[in-house]
Amino acid sequence: MTIVYGIKTCDTVRKATAWLKKHHVDFRFHDFREDGIDKKKLGNWCDIAGWETLVNKKSTTWRGLTEAQQAGITNKKAAINILQEHPTLIKRPVIEHNQSLLVGYDEKKLEKTFK
Repeated sequence: MTIVYGIKTCDTVRKATAWLKKHHVDFRFHDFREDGIDKKKLGNWCDIAGWETLVNKKSTTWRGLTEAQQAGITNKKAAINILQEHPTLIKRPVIEHNQSLLVGYDEKKLEKTFK
């Protein structure tokens, strides 16, 4: 089962889900704001993609953190804690498919994964 993680109002999440629908990919949507995200899941993602990939330093949420909070994200444990506290800081979408993980919207990677 393919699971798309993100928030409903995110443009890149909308692009990704539209692409999946267009290509008849069955998926379930998990909204960070409504459903939350647990530390175990974040830890698994960090192991696969790297915590640096998951932290969206271009986001409004990043800009809203204090300099001390930003500077404190120096390892997996710190990243997991801040991502759980501020799930909108996670780069979106995160797509789980079989044993693979796609982070961010990349049409070429979607095509490679689902075709």
